[in-house]
Amino acid sequence: MSVWREALDELGRRKLRTGLTLLGLIFGVGSIVAMLGVGEGSRQEALSLVEGLGLRNLIVRALPQDSEALREVRLRSLGLTRADADAALAVVPGADAIAAEKEIRTHQVYSDQGSGDVQASAVSANYFDLASLKVDQGRALSNADEDALKAVAVLGYQAARSLFPQGSALGQWVKINHAWFEVVGVLADRDLAKDQFEGVQLGLEANRVFVPLASARERLRFQPMEDEIDRFWLRVADPEQIVGGAQVMAALLDQRHGGIADYSLIVPAQLYRQHQQTQRIFRFVMAAIAGVSLLVGGIGIMNIMLANVLERRREIGLLRAIGARKRHIIDQFLRETALICGIGALLGLAFGGLLAYLIATFAGWPVAWAPIPVLLSAAVCAAVGLGFGVYPARQAAELDPIAALRSD
Repeated sequence: MSVWREALDELGRRKLRTGLTLLGLIFGVGSIVAMLGVGEGSRQEALSLVEGLGLRNLIVRALPQDSEALREVRLRSLGLTRADADAALAVVPGADAIAAEKEIRTHQVYSDQGSGDVQASAVSANYFDLASLKVDQGRALSNADEDALKAVAVLGYQAARSLFPQGSALGQWVKINHAWFEVVGVLADRDLAKDQFEGVQLGLEANRVFVPLASARERLRFQPMEDEIDRFWLRVADPEQIVGGAQVMAALLDQRHGGIADYSLIVPAQLYRQHQQTQRIFRFVMAAIAGVSLLVGGIGIMNIMLANVLERRREIGLLRAIGARKRHIIDQFLRETALICGIGALLGLAFGGLLAYLIATFAGWPVAWAPIPVLLSAAVCAAVGLGFGVYPARQAAELDPIAALRSD
């Protein structure tokens, strides 16, 4: 420990120079740590958001049409139908489940306890599973509800609070337009960080009432020429088949709709890959900036150590004269370099964490930490700085003892 104490004391004699040298390393390590924190946070947020769409899902949604265009479209296409979903399930390789949704034009949604700006959707039983929605209270809709045309409903988290501010919604009744439905379940709050992902709306289920699709067809009114369903989900069992499945789906719908593009196909897995590609570009730019900072820090370390060698020529000559070997001189200067790198890496970790949260505060970007990459990056930065100290240490060891003792 005494040799390390001596190295620390030696650096402490030149506090300003040592401090300025540390700054370059601190900024380099801090930039990389902040980049890792923001990058990991963005990755986890994107994964959380895309889970609402389903990484193994293919989603088809009907495109809205004005009244004049709709008449023209209906001459060649019936619009999006449950038959389209059934055909996709039968044809798309690896498809193992489908779910359909029809948005209900709501004039009023209320209960005996309250009302609110609540929307309504008619869905098939698999909807909650494929849309990754979990039930917090009660149960989800079932195939039996749809077969029996039951007047039951599941409320989103916010819809339950708006319609039943005084207590539990289970067993209560809600009125959608002119029809009453019994509440059998309430969804859990997903608490998404954003309301959209790559242009696709998310989180709409929180303020929505869900009823069985067949029951809605029986009890509520729909416009004559509108689409039978507004969207459907198709789940593909094997993730490797998603791209091929999307191509088959596009060809199938193009044929069934007479070449009319009155629908859009969303592939969440591709949206996630596009997002990750954007993040990789961002990380590359940030890594380049951090690398420059680290290079400057390494040059600073080499500069201070070379200056130390010049200032301590007589000390080096005296050590060599009393029997110190070259490796002893190299070890002495490398210890001082290692202390600078170690202190710089630790302070860089703290600075990087602070910088990441400052970015999160002012830019609204999420932050998350993967400990191993962060610690590994700090260790690599410290090793790079140590590498810049090797040359000055070797220069010190190669000094001629006699010439060093004669120097002023």
